[in-house]
Amino acid sequence: MAKTTDNTRRCSFCGRKEGEVAMLISGLNGCICNECAEQAFNISQEALAHSHQAQNKPDIKQVPKPEEIKAYLDQYVIGQDDAKKTLSVAVYNHYKRLAQPKTDDDVEIEKSNIIMVGNTGTGKTLLARTIARLIDVPFTIVDATVFTEAGYVGEDVESILSRLLQAADWDVERAETGIVFIDEIDKIARKQDNPSITRDVGGEGVQQGMLKLLEGSIVNVPPRGGRKHPEQAFVQVNTNNILFICGGAFDGIERKIAQRLNTHVVGYNSVQNVFKIDKNNLMKYIEPQDLKSFGLIPEIIGRLPVLTYLNPLDSEALKRILVEPKNSIIRQYQKLLEMDGIKLTFTPEALDFIVDQAISFKLGARGLRSIVETIMVDAMFTLPSSRKRSFQVTAEYAKERFEAKSLSQGEKKEKSRMKA
Repeated sequence: MAKTTDNTRRCSFCGRKEGEVAMLISGLNGCICNECAEQAFNISQEALAHSHQAQNKPDIKQVPKPEEIKAYLDQYVIGQDDAKKTLSVAVYNHYKRLAQPKTDDDVEIEKSNIIMVGNTGTGKTLLARTIARLIDVPFTIVDATVFTEAGYVGEDVESILSRLLQAADWDVERAETGIVFIDEIDKIARKQDNPSITRDVGGEGVQQGMLKLLEGSIVNVPPRGGRKHPEQAFVQVNTNNILFICGGAFDGIERKIAQRLNTHVVGYNSVQNVFKIDKNNLMKYIEPQDLKSFGLIPEIIGRLPVLTYLNPLDSEALKRILVEPKNSIIRQYQKLLEMDGIKLTFTPEALDFIVDQAISFKLGARGLRSIVETIMVDAMFTLPSSRKRSFQVTAEYAKERFEAKSLSQGEKKEKSRMKA
């Protein structure tokens, strides 16, 4: 220990006596006072922060290239090549932006937030979830329908960053390099053409609140929810390096696109070009002005510069979705019965019947699961207790089970109507 000739203990770092400090901590070969211990702690924290920041900076040589990202998406998502390419490039550029070295040329790479437009069930959320499994930065998916303007019942837009902090294990520096997917962005469209008539707390008010997040600024984030815990300390998050990807169905925007295309038709030559328009997929002609007509304010459209679309799913695409992806619906049911020692197969005709019903429901890929569940519920109930080692779903069986379920639901509705 650090002792003087008069047996008075001293701090081994600053040399002050035990009576000159508030606390003196003894070790094997020396002592340290409380002030030196606090200073050592601060120095170590700064050193760890610098090393952690260096570790968080991605190595661009190890980042998957856009073609590799798209190849990974192809394993889980059928079709939608345009949207896949756009997302792959955006995610790769996001990595490069984070790894950008400081140079003297004053060229600063700006982030390119994305907005995806497509009918329900075309794969917007699936694309986001699949990318989340591949990337090595914090990723979160939030639903825009729960947000309201500040001061009203609902969630503030700052809660988006609260969920990103959770995905980053409350590491603020790591969260500031993450990616956020905002789903159902079309549900916060302006409800009134004239915003001065009434207060649009769930539409335009939310869009205005999101502007500072999308553009990049330092935001005070309540880690546990600002309204339930108003006394808590805020966490400051810089959104300058956070990539935002928005998605929405924008139901009815095809009418806006059709009106714009017809408005631009002038002269005989332009009339001839009208017949070249793919009327079955007007979404491919979408432009930012269509989003403005739908109800997004120009300020938020300007902060989402990359606009991409998802094609509607035809019968061939739906059939491929049933069987081809790694986690396809058919493979999931086959795996469930395989755990009971039963081999499940579907005939091509049964798959065609499922696809036809999904097209009639107009629910996209989401409709496939509900139809397969309706067909398989009785088999999934009886097969685990039986001695069968194989089971084949034919078109006749699928039609019988589907119609029986539809009839039973119709009878329930009729009985409830008669009771009323």
